[in-house]
Amino acid sequence: MLPSRKRFDDLTEREIVALAISSEEDDARIYRSYAERLRDDFPATAAIFEGMAAEEDEHRARLFELHRSRWGDTVPLIRREHVAGYYNRRPVWLIENLGVDRIRDEARAMEHQAEAFYLSAASRTSDAATRKLLGDLAAAEAGHQHRAADLTREHLSDDSRDEEAATERRQFILTWVQPGLAGLMDGSVSTLAPIFATAFATHDPWTTLLVGLAASVGAGISMGFTEAASDDGALSGRGSPMKRGIASGVMTTVGGLGHALPYLIPDFWTATVIAFIVVFAELWAIAWIQNRYMETPFFRAALQVVLGGALVLAAGILIGSG
Repeated sequence: MLPSRKRFDDLTEREIVALAISSEEDDARIYRSYAERLRDDFPATAAIFEGMAAEEDEHRARLFELHRSRWGDTVPLIRREHVAGYYNRRPVWLIENLGVDRIRDEARAMEHQAEAFYLSAASRTSDAATRKLLGDLAAAEAGHQHRAADLTREHLSDDSRDEEAATERRQFILTWVQPGLAGLMDGSVSTLAPIFATAFATHDPWTTLLVGLAASVGAGISMGFTEAASDDGALSGRGSPMKRGIASGVMTTVGGLGHALPYLIPDFWTATVIAFIVVFAELWAIAWIQNRYMETPFFRAALQVVLGGALVLAAGILIGSG
């Protein structure tokens, strides 16, 4: 069976140059994709990536001129995925939604990989002009860190950096914290009544556990789908509906399971006391999150959450004991 990919050590000099041309073209497109993704919320960082894409275009033009002078205008079709052991780029769609700092880290990793490629390629060519150009490009990729710093100073002032940091924090809160907090509140508070009503009606930890599991998982699925379907994020700017649905659904389930799992303990009163402690911790955690991310005064948040939780808990106990 013939190998599906060619080994890097088996590439000819022409194929190495062709691979470099396609790689520079791909990197320029990746940088422009990042710039397009960031332009609305992070215009200064987008300008940095536009500048880096322009430099990749310049590298590609120099490589193409070298190819034209040695082998003509027709460049062999060879790309990263055609070469075994050659570095790959992560799909843009995997990176672009992870935040501006993650995108910057990915760009730095790209430059390190490109530098290593040019150093390896330069060591394998016998033509002086080709070796010099590949060596120059390796130095250029290594220098991109300094160039990126220059572009950062040029486009990313302290005010711009602060503004972008505030925008990123706001997006994080809208996409993850707000739906997750709503889910945690719903899971922690709304499941109190059915769980403790069952507990005090049956005094059976196993039955209480089953009801708690059903209530928590059911509420998590419901909240997750509701959050994802209620808003696609296009107009509200709240981000991906899938991310919001996951945050809301998971935190709803976690909130309910917190005071259901103590009923794994066979002794009813031991399990109930531990469940009470967990409920107390959950409600104070909700108040802390509201204070930390939503800027709600801590004692006001605590009063609202604890009062609401206490009313639901009391309702469940009274119904179960009736």
